[in-house]
Amino acid sequence: MVGEHKPIWHELLAQTEAVEIVETAVRHRDEGVFHSWLITGPPGSGRSNLAFAFAAALQCKDQGCGTCQSCVLAKAGTHPDIQVLSTEKVQITIAEIRELVSASIMGSSVGRFRIMIIEDADRMTPTASNILLKALEEPPTGTLWILCAPSEVDMLPTIRSRVRRVGLKVPSIEDVAQLLITRDGIEPKLAHQVAAESQSHIGMARRLATSSEARARRKDTLKAALTINTVTDAVRTCDRWLELAQKDADALTKSRDEEERTALLASMGLGPSDTIPPALRTEVKNLEEAQKRRAKRSLRDGLDRILVDLLALYRDVMTVQLVANVPLVNQDLVAEITELAHRTKPEHTIVKLEAIERSRHRIDRNVREQLVLDALAVSLQVRQG
Repeated sequence: MVGEHKPIWHELLAQTEAVEIVETAVRHRDEGVFHSWLITGPPGSGRSNLAFAFAAALQCKDQGCGTCQSCVLAKAGTHPDIQVLSTEKVQITIAEIRELVSASIMGSSVGRFRIMIIEDADRMTPTASNILLKALEEPPTGTLWILCAPSEVDMLPTIRSRVRRVGLKVPSIEDVAQLLITRDGIEPKLAHQVAAESQSHIGMARRLATSSEARARRKDTLKAALTINTVTDAVRTCDRWLELAQKDADALTKSRDEEERTALLASMGLGPSDTIPPALRTEVKNLEEAQKRRAKRSLRDGLDRILVDLLALYRDVMTVQLVANVPLVNQDLVAEITELAHRTKPEHTIVKLEAIERSRHRIDRNVREQLVLDALAVSLQVRQG
């Protein structure tokens, strides 16, 4: 049972089987631990959380107590023997993988193992994946790799053949709601609402629960889709989606950008309004370039979130059309969803769902966002039943 696990695993919702797999590895670590792991699961299922908990438990003398210095350092991301690659870019570059592979050769300093974690390993370029493959084939003694990706098919077959796989499942809406209530103190009604709206994505649910602006932007996105009756409406809606996605990305990155710049200047002995000496401008420029890459990825992620929310919206429409006995995701739009369901046919809704999925694929393939959303908005025009 989950309640019998050590504290380090407590926030991994409904992942009993996955936790038991890695806990078994931790219990038998003195006999040797498999050197390469791949943790897969849909967004919000807790891939990174499991990777960090697994790494912490492997280093902990008590196999994951959650309170010792080793566990505290691991949770804070400052354990000297746990190195993490979490890219702010659309893709993980060759240089980033080479640097991580070079670091993996170093032995552990205070812990039992040298542990290398790659979040979003599916973002590696093919060449970067092949560089990592060589490290997985002949890892140094005491070095462990933990990769995280949405699914096994996102990784090269040669990498899949060299890792032990651990699959996560989507936690239930009730589980996510209870976590928000007990961990974050969210009011129960709101907790259940955002758990449903996020489709059990824990991180997104928390963000919606703690930001009225994020909830308003999400609702605005969906209401805009429901009002597309002409091509002119479609163009206007596309512009609105891009504006909302940009606002969402800015909300996530602006304060962080300012904190990073202030910290960098402070490390140079400068204040926010001081003139930057020529010798130090390169470091500031490098930070600004990294922040631009992060902003691009945040915008791309925000657009994908809009498309995921649109999928939920039209699945709700289909639910009403088919008179299925299933709760709607978007309870606060029941009137609008019911009206659209009665005005259109199920086959029209299927076409829209397929168009949204195609749009996600095209954006993932770096097709220009404006072109993708323009085409999608036109395809979402309301057809009379």
